Amino acid sequence: MRSRILLLTVLSFMISTNLFGGGFQLNEHGARALAMGGAFTAVANDPSAVYWNGAGLSFLKGTHIVFGASFIAPNSTFRGVTPDVDKYRGKNLIFYPVHFFASHSLSDKFSVGLGFTTPFGLGTEWDENWIGKNLAVETQLKTFILTPVVAYKPIDNLSLSVGFVYSFADVLITRKNQLPSYLNNEEAFIHLEGDDMFAYGFNAGLMFKPAKFISVGASYHSEVKYEFEGTATILEAPEQVINSLPQGNITAELTTPQNIAVGIAVDISERVKVSADYQYVGWSSYDKLEVKFTDPEPDVVSSSPRMYDDSYIIRLGGAYKFDDQVTFMGGVYFDNNPVSNQFLNPSLPESDRIGLSFGIEAHLFENLSFQGSYLFIRGKQLTVTDSEEVYSTPDYRFNGTYNTYANIFSLSFLYSL
Repeated sequence: MRSRILLLTVLSFMISTNLFGGGFQLNEHGARALAMGGAFTAVANDPSAVYWNGAGLSFLKGTHIVFGASFIAPNSTFRGVTPDVDKYRGKNLIFYPVHFFASHSLSDKFSVGLGFTTPFGLGTEWDENWIGKNLAVETQLKTFILTPVVAYKPIDNLSLSVGFVYSFADVLITRKNQLPSYLNNEEAFIHLEGDDMFAYGFNAGLMFKPAKFISVGASYHSEVKYEFEGTATILEAPEQVINSLPQGNITAELTTPQNIAVGIAVDISERVKVSADYQYVGWSSYDKLEVKFTDPEPDVVSSSPRMYDDSYIIRLGGAYKFDDQVTFMGGVYFDNNPVSNQFLNPSLPESDRIGLSFGIEAHLFENLSFQGSYLFIRGKQLTVTDSEEVYSTPDYRFNGTYNTYANIFSLSFLYSL
């Protein structure tokens, strides 16, 4: 019976952790798109169209390759727990998701593309003895996708695309957990790690150019369902706990949201292009987190509702062609928070976010271009007064103030054959 209670304790640890959230979704797929604030659905004029809008491939002639990486440095602080005003800072981490895209025009009507990128990632790490140690110490999530895309142009100014998504992912979570009363409420340091090597989805796109100077685009990315398999291990605990439950095998199902984007791009002059996007993110698909132990005690299941709402992102971008060799770009976006304040969790604090970006593209040689961009993301300061997160028994709530920001640098190289 006590072993079963401990299993449920570990389960409750996992299901109270926000594995996914708006902060985990990455939209940094190519330096050119990032420089324009992601307002790229109706632009999609390089191979990163494989991700942003595959229909754009029909308007690229020849063979092109884009490859590079982003360097993401997030920063999170928490002040509290109310009424205390002690300040806790997350550890400085750097994430570097890579991207690769290729496109090739088979004929006047058909084009193909291939992409490899990271649509969900990031994480946080706090000191293992900080005030919120029973909610989060280390959280990391990485998803990778490989996407082949086919684009078809039935008429000169209209293109349609469809793509297949193969994805694999891994997750790592550690935190401390207060043990049951019969163990004097001592703490266990719990480590959870799992992966899914076979998850699938699809995407589709449309691009229409009613006039030479204007384009309209739309794209769809389906939900992807992950079935994680892994282990939950107690790293540090009283001896009787480690002897009772050194390790348990678990499974968990998680679904990333669908994304629908529509955009418009206008060439104001031969040198200036402006664009705007609206992106819908279906976070309500993440309605629950269910975890099941498969060993040592099978069929021990715990489920927790996830209070996520559908959300949106509004993007504006622009590009100025200085000359035939250099183009300057800039952008801004607003990312709406999908989580109510009372469900905020330090595993990756959520908030409304504003992003400001700029970048440059320079032709180095006849067939090689360099793209570099910088994005600053500032999260709205959030003060939580009605938290549903319990950080200590019997019922102490994790109220306090969160602050977040991130610096992102992206580098890409475009090679045209």
